[in-house]
Order: sequence, then C-alpha cells, then structure tokens
Amino acid sequence: MRSAAVYALMIASTFAVVVRVIAAADVQEGQNVGGAGARAGTVWSGVFTSAQADRGGTVYAQSCANCHGAGLEGADMSPALSGAAFMASWNDLTLGDLFERIRISMPADRPGSLSRPQMADVIAYLLRANQFPAGATELPTDTPALRAMKFVVVKP
Repeated sequence: MRSAAVYALMIASTFAVVVRVIAAADVQEGQNVGGAGARAGTVWSGVFTSAQADRGGTVYAQSCANCHGAGLEGADMSPALSGAAFMASWNDLTLGDLFERIRISMPADRPGSLSRPQMADVIAYLLRANQFPAGATELPTDTPALRAMKFVVVKP
C-alpha cells in the first residue's frame, strides 16, 4: 500500500513539473510571437515611418506602378491600391496578410523579386497613401510581427 502511495506521489510530482515546463514554454513563446520587437496594434497606431514610406514610393514607382498605376488607381486587371475598394478589401485582415500576398504574387511579372525590406517599404507607402499616420518605428519585415498589426478602416 505504501509503495502505491509513493508511486502516485511520484507521478503527481512529475506531472506538475511537466505542466510547469509546458506553461513556461508557452509564456516564452507568447513573448516571442511576432519576432523580436513585435508590436501589436492597428494601422492607426503609427506602424511605419515617413522615411520608410518614401522608400516605398520609389520601389512602387519601379516595380508596381506599371500595373497598379502611378497614382495607385489601378488599371485593367490590376486593382486600385488606394481608396474605398482597397480599404474594404483589406479591412479586418492583417498587414501580415498583405505582406504575404505581395511576397507570393507580386510583381505580377516577377513574383518574389522584391526583398522583405522592399515589401515592407511598399506597404508603408500604401498606408500613407491611404491616410494612415506615420510613427517613429519602421514596419517590420517578418510576417509574424506583421500579423499582429490589424488593417482596420475605422479608427479604434
């Protein structure tokens, strides 16, 4: 009887240790969600800098304007990247979703040819063009961090 009680105590102690280890790993993982320096928020939180949007304008002119128009108005089969239709298309999604769309499919004639910093710069340019405020910190270039940033049309 005594050995059964000792055995049960050992199992309970082991279980408690395993639970603590898993909980600690979850906390640590939660702190790292989004990569180093991840910032949660919305596009209204000043998630890009003016300098980053300026660089994005240069990349946009070189790599995107041929299809989407110099003024982001869209053309032929390419959608506008500013205005009501663009805003409605991305409302309630994340900047990570937008980043991945660009990464996988843009530019249409050379998908995947833009670097991660160039894609983040273009997104900053699009945000500024759609009247979202700039801030003091650049938009990150890693998808998990961008997934913590929500694209919302109405200011919270």
